[in-house]
Amino acid sequence: MTDAFKPISAHRQAHAEGVIWDDHLQLVRWTDIAASRLYAYDPTTGHITETAMPARLCCFTLTSEPGVLLLALEKQLARYDTRDGNLTVLEDIEPDLVGMRANDGRCDRAGHFIFGTLNERGPEKTASFWRYSADGKLTRLALPKAAITNSICFSPDGGTMYFTDSPTAQIMACDYDATSGEIDRIRVFAELEAGHEPDGSTVDADGFLWNAQWGASRVVRYAPDGRADAVIDLPARQPSCVSFAGSALDRMVITSAHKGLDAAVHTREPDNGAIFIGTPPRGRGLPEARYGQGPRA
Repeated sequence: MTDAFKPISAHRQAHAEGVIWDDHLQLVRWTDIAASRLYAYDPTTGHITETAMPARLCCFTLTSEPGVLLLALEKQLARYDTRDGNLTVLEDIEPDLVGMRANDGRCDRAGHFIFGTLNERGPEKTASFWRYSADGKLTRLALPKAAITNSICFSPDGGTMYFTDSPTAQIMACDYDATSGEIDRIRVFAELEAGHEPDGSTVDADGFLWNAQWGASRVVRYAPDGRADAVIDLPARQPSCVSFAGSALDRMVITSAHKGLDAAVHTREPDNGAIFIGTPPRGRGLPEARYGQGPRA
């Protein structure tokens, strides 16, 4: 039976993003980019922990060391230990490009961190997709330049990468070699309606892609052939990211954002900016890949 998706708390966030399930510590983790905050939610107790970051935290991934995260701050990659608060900068991100910051990202199935950037100065396609390998080498992926990189996720076998330039309203797919980072056969996977933008995505154990659709108040499940298979409607205009959660990976958490919405909308639609949790109509998740760790069952 599917239960309704409901906010986990009364708190609303300007730009919640990057939600993932930390299976080692049994926590839901996400960021509010606008507030430069990292959050952790314990679904057993309902307790939420909030941690201030030294810059906007755009996305992050788990690592092979429990409690340690790899962060993509707006202009830097960093190692962050949630146990003692120690943060170590590892690499600069496009330091010579003014107005460029990190955006979406996640690990591939082999433990390399794949992330993209975002052009904050306008719609020009100057952002890139990057690969921070498990041995600490940062290289640009051979994917088209974008305005807003998003929707980065991988098929269960790791051989297909999904991604988007959000304003195009298209989710793309390509063949991906996790060993070399080589890209081949870039193609359109799914098309959204005009005015709706694909944001964060995840892939379930059956190889179906779940996409949070900014401006559409919904999350859509797509079959491996790109066919829309299921829809979760939400009382929030700007769903931003989605992740499976729980010990059985049969629950789902969806972030949303209220940035850009006026006061009248806030009054009429109080769930904009909420973090939602519920049971999806079908599908179970896969364990989140961890930086520096090989494929997980």
